[in-house]
Amino acid sequence: MLRLLTIEFHKLKHNRASKVLSIIYFGLLTCIALIAAIKFDIGPVKFHLADAGIFNFPYIWHFNTYIASILKFFLLLVIVSMMANEYSYKTLKQNLIDGLSKKEFVLSKFYTVIAFAFISTVFVFVVSLILGLIYSDYNEFAIIVSDLKYLVAFFIKLVGFFSMGLFFGILVKRSAFAVGAMVVWLIIESMFKGYLFWSFKDASNTTEKVDSIMQFLPFEAMANLIKEPFSRLGAVKSVANQIGETFTKSYDVQFTTIFIVSAWTFIFIYLSYALLKKRDL
Repeated sequence: MLRLLTIEFHKLKHNRASKVLSIIYFGLLTCIALIAAIKFDIGPVKFHLADAGIFNFPYIWHFNTYIASILKFFLLLVIVSMMANEYSYKTLKQNLIDGLSKKEFVLSKFYTVIAFAFISTVFVFVVSLILGLIYSDYNEFAIIVSDLKYLVAFFIKLVGFFSMGLFFGILVKRSAFAVGAMVVWLIIESMFKGYLFWSFKDASNTTEKVDSIMQFLPFEAMANLIKEPFSRLGAVKSVANQIGETFTKSYDVQFTTIFIVSAWTFIFIYLSYALLKKRDL
């Protein structure tokens, strides 16, 4: 494993675009801290976003992993360009000539995916911990370590998303087309979801029926791992209660969703290997 990772990081070290995209990604993750500086002073109304509770433990784990997961597109570009470069610079063929098996080649890419996801998760953990210790109203150890499940969900989400990018990178051999293929898949999923809502429009529990089907599709499953955290804020709930609305939404990380995303990860990696094994290089 270490040997395969060393090979991949050696390639990335000499890839300028990958280095730039990685720096942008981790730079943007760090910029989450800038949210604390957002203030609105409109006459007598003074609003400081950090005072709204977004950096309170344990809510911060949910909020920061959700925001950070939006930025994963930058590392996706690193993953797909990593595969595109293998074909463009003939390094894939050279690796196989040098004795690397096709299985080891795919594993080297998958280990890189895991490494990127793990580093991202640790980075978000450190940033969130620092922000929480500075701004949180609750600093008891039991409260700090509660809801760390969102970090686990974040890691699994990144691994699944990057594995999907790896598969499309191998399938189409061009980074732009690989990203385009993923966008098309997302559009198809969204259209299918719209079709399901139309099909079940007369049912009494339309949303539940649609969600029960959509949860098995990859993008929907990844989205379900970390649900939007904004309606969970106390301030939002207070406003909702004043206008007669109540939130019954579950924000928990479901084991079923973890299993579905993990299954898709396995499928994408297996298909990557099967495709590479069948293809004449």
